[in-house]
Amino acid sequence: MRKLIFTINTSLDGYCSHTNFFPEEEIMVYFTQLTRDADTFIYGRKTYQLMIPYWPDVAKNHTAQDDRGVDIEYAQAFDAVEKIIVFSQTLDGAGEEKTRIVSTNLQDEVLKLKQQPGKNILTGGVNLASQLAALGLIDEYRFVVHPIVVGGGVRLFEGINLQEKLQLKLVESTVFKSGAVVLRYLKK
Repeated sequence: MRKLIFTINTSLDGYCSHTNFFPEEEIMVYFTQLTRDADTFIYGRKTYQLMIPYWPDVAKNHTAQDDRGVDIEYAQAFDAVEKIIVFSQTLDGAGEEKTRIVSTNLQDEVLKLKQQPGKNILTGGVNLASQLAALGLIDEYRFVVHPIVVGGGVRLFEGINLQEKLQLKLVESTVFKSGAVVLRYLKK
C-alpha cells in the first residue's frame, strides 16, 4: 500500500502561512527529493490555488523568485508528478489535465488512491491535512520547523477534531544550516 505523507513548513510557535517562510536552498533540495519520490498530490482548494499555476509556470519558463536554480529543480519535480487530486466543494474546474476535482467522500477516495500501485502520495496545507489526520489516513508526518516565532496566522492542526489522541513516533530528525529542523514521524 502506498504511503500518504503530510509535509509542511511551520514556525516554532506552530504557524503555517506560506508568507512566513522563504526556504533556504538546502530545504528546497529536501522538498525536491521528497517530491521526486511521489507521483500524486492531494490538496484542498487553497493549497491547490497556491501551488498552481505558480510551480508549473516556473518549470515551463525557468524563472523563479531570485532565479535560484533549486527553485527551478523543485518546479520540474512538481510538474513531473502524475496526478493532482483536489478536494473542494467550491472549485468548479481544474486548469491542469492531470488534476481531478473531488467533492465526495474524502476517506473512500484516499483509501482507493493508497491501494493503487505507484509512488508516495504527498499532501500539505492545514485544513485538508487536519481532516486526513482525524480520519487516520496519514502514514507519515514531516514538519519543517523554522527558527522563527511568527505570533499569528493559521496554526498547524487548528480545528482538528480527533476521536482519540494521535500517537506518533519520531523516526528521524535533520538539522539544516539555517537552524530549521525536519522532524519525521510515523503513525504508531
